[in-house]
Order: sequence, then structure tokens, then C-alpha cells
Amino acid sequence: MQLESTNFQFESEIAWQYPDKGVSRQIMAYNDDMMMVKVKFETGAIGTPHTHPHTQATYIVSGAFEFTTDGETKVVKAGDGVYIKPGVLHGCKCIEEGLLIDTFSPMRKDFL
Repeated sequence: MQLESTNFQFESEIAWQYPDKGVSRQIMAYNDDMMMVKVKFETGAIGTPHTHPHTQATYIVSGAFEFTTDGETKVVKAGDGVYIKPGVLHGCKCIEEGLLIDTFSPMRKDFL
């Protein structure tokens, strides 16, 4: 079954989800092959370490985050990116309130 978003996504029309304390996300564009998700973090919020079978690329729009992926930990800030291989343990801690754009391939059906 082909799942896909509408052609345009307007922030004011998309509900926010609250997966963890201090973390909120909006599902933006998607189809069976890919998904783009906007994620807001409050300072101190944790992106709980986890794995999933999807390839993930994250763009840091604002703020600062301590990211760990594949056993490596770095601080990333606005303008930086993180590549996360499928099946690899990863997570983050927000050290300065910020916004991430996560992209996944294939789509995260568990987010819908």
C-alpha cells in the first residue's frame, strides 16, 4: 500500500506529537520510501538511545546537541548534520534548545 503526504505541508495544520519529555515532533513530507520530520527539543531533553532499521540523516536547524551514533559522541550545532546507519544505537541530549529536521529512508510507519 502506498502511503504519502499531501503535496504541501503547513505547520499550522499539522498536529504536534510528544514522544518524550521536552521533545515534540511534526510529521512533514513522506511516502513509502522516505520521511521528513521536524523535532523540537527543550534544553536538557533526551533523545533516548534506540535503534531502527531506517537510514537517518539529521540536520540541526538551531540549538546545540550532544549526539552519539555508532559509539561516537560529538557536539553538533546549527548548520551541522548527523548520518545514522540502519540498526545502529544512537541518541542525543539537547544542550541548547533547538530544532532538528530528521529524514528517514524508508518511511517510519511507526510515526503515523
